[in-house]
Amino acid sequence: MEYEAVLKREQHRMGRDLATVDRFLNALAAKANRHSIFYLLRPHLTDPDDEFILELALASGSHYIVSHNRGDFRDAARFGVGVVTPAEFLNIIR
Repeated sequence: MEYEAVLKREQHRMGRDLATVDRFLNALAAKANRHSIFYLLRPHLTDPDDEFILELALASGSHYIVSHNRGDFRDAARFGVGVVTPAEFLNIIR
């Protein structure tokens, strides 16, 4: 839901229409793996709305959280999760 809210903001759409954004989000959801969360680590982050992202990263065994808001995830490193920008992540997976 957060991705949808952000990607549908005019400044993030980069001229794309809403139907294109919806197609992208649907494709992303089709590829996603669902993970149940059985524990809460809160509070560890500066933005309480981002706590679930850290929990999902830990529950799914993710190596990275990809975000432009790196400062919001400063404490993720203490759990062994790196925080990288989208550009940095693209360089990692190339």
